[in-house]
Amino acid sequence: MNFVMKQALGGATKDMGKMLGGEEEKDPEAAKKKKEEEEERQEALRQQEEERKEKHRKMEAEREVVRQSIRDKYGLKKKEEKEAEEKAAMEQACEGSLTRAKKAIPAGCGDDDDDDEESILDTVLKFLPGPLQDMFKK
Repeated sequence: MNFVMKQALGGATKDMGKMLGGEEEKDPEAAKKKKEEEEERQEALRQQEEERKEKHRKMEAEREVVRQSIRDKYGLKKKEEKEAEEKAAMEQACEGSLTRAKKAIPAGCGDDDDDDEESILDTVLKFLPGPLQDMFKK
């Protein structure tokens, strides 16, 4: 019976007591050694993480220098600067208003004066043949 049990468990009868909730061998030296190894491992992981973050910080600083040189060369602005300017313009426009700011209407859209419409009509009439121009002018 003992032989069959060993074969079924694969020779793990010594560990069987531990698996079933039995007492583990308590060795204070081994536990202390494991604890120290775990602390060393955690410290090594922290150190690696700090080195990685520092490396990425340096890389990002180098990239920012390159980005700034490109901005200076082509006269571009940072996104933050653009957003700050737009926000300031919106706040300035609606300073005394109780409601939210209205969206900006591009030039040429919305309410146009009649003078503009007449100038457009005159421009179109110039391209029409003579008899048609006379018809539209009347």
